[in-house]
Amino acid sequence: MDRTQVVIVGSGFGALAAAKKLGKAGTPFVLISETTEHLFQPLLYQVATGVISPGEIAPSIRAILAKYPSGDVRLGRVVDVDPDKKEVVYEAGGVSHTIGYDSLIAATGARQAYFGRDEFAEVTYALKTVADADRLRRQIVRCFEEAHTTSDPERRRDLLHFIVIGAGPTGVELAGQIKELAGRYFEKSLRDVTSEDVTVTLVEGAGEALPVFGGKLSKYTQDSLEKAGVELVLGTMVTDIDEHGATLSSPSTGFEKRLTADTIIWSAGIQANDFAAVLADRTGCETGRGGRLLVDEDLTVGRYDDVYAIGDMASLNNLPAQSPFAMQGGRHVAAIITGKRALGTPFTYRDKGSMAIINRFRAITRVGKIELTGVLAWFLWLAVHLVYLVGFRNRYVAVMSWCGSFLGHRRPHFHYAQEIETIELSDQREDAAA
Repeated sequence: MDRTQVVIVGSGFGALAAAKKLGKAGTPFVLISETTEHLFQPLLYQVATGVISPGEIAPSIRAILAKYPSGDVRLGRVVDVDPDKKEVVYEAGGVSHTIGYDSLIAATGARQAYFGRDEFAEVTYALKTVADADRLRRQIVRCFEEAHTTSDPERRRDLLHFIVIGAGPTGVELAGQIKELAGRYFEKSLRDVTSEDVTVTLVEGAGEALPVFGGKLSKYTQDSLEKAGVELVLGTMVTDIDEHGATLSSPSTGFEKRLTADTIIWSAGIQANDFAAVLADRTGCETGRGGRLLVDEDLTVGRYDDVYAIGDMASLNNLPAQSPFAMQGGRHVAAIITGKRALGTPFTYRDKGSMAIINRFRAITRVGKIELTGVLAWFLWLAVHLVYLVGFRNRYVAVMSWCGSFLGHRRPHFHYAQEIETIELSDQREDAAA
């Protein structure tokens, strides 16, 4: 068994923020991740719709941390932890390894939540990983290609109908982009397919789109989507889904409707990844909605002052499960470990605002009491996300891709399939299980 001062589990925003701060201080750490890349998840929808390529939002975590000699990155899956012995067990290449630590930072993020209906994962498309984005992109290509050649009007209608469940940021972004993709790309390429032929239905259980914003911003989002041709079904739950469509229901009004479509995208809710349950069991930490760890004020877990949980797997004072919470948490924990902050210092979240993109030239932003909509908010959204992209080359390529997609009619990274593929939705469950 080897040993290090800090073990970091995960490679997302929180893990990377902690690793950088530890690396700058020269603190020895080992980062263990199931993937080799650091995923910039907010831009996954642009990968799915061909605006940018996966390489621009998923750079190598080893390459990012290579300049810190005190750090070591290992590809593996953490399966157990003994907080009393201060040991972590992880599997790599079919072999089990044990590593000791002085401090443990858990930042394994979250996956899609299906609210007790896990079977929905087999018949819907999620958007949490690069593999998810690639699968959805291939499905969109397949639908338009088949619609271009089929002579069956009913089949064509189902191929060109996209149902998006959940009107949070991901759902809104996808709904807007798919409709825009139809009018600004496929309409130019497939002469017999127009934007009017493509139906995008956005379903939300709350009574407004982007309910986390509410008020004027939610109303602007709804108006913008409807103006773009997206059909919104609000205050409505999805009660059943199969490979041919979804059943919608509103108990308060007695409304029930069956929608048929070849593509159903699920973007409603998150739940902590499996390691959160392991950590809760081993440390005695309570969990909240979606299995998220109810961490202490200093982000420690359960009864242990040397085990921390940050990011989407942690819950504290109803703070948003977004990248700023993860990054600030990572820096806070690293500062305690390196002695720059006293042990037990409560975490203080600095709200830098919230934003969401709707479609081309339309977005919303809230910073304190300031609310922005339209073109200004859209450019601000692009600028902020550009800043958080890792690496000069990725930023440069992203700008070029955005120019081609939003100012022109190109989708630089959207390629027609050479042959029609049947996208196996069950692959999602297999990938998640792996």
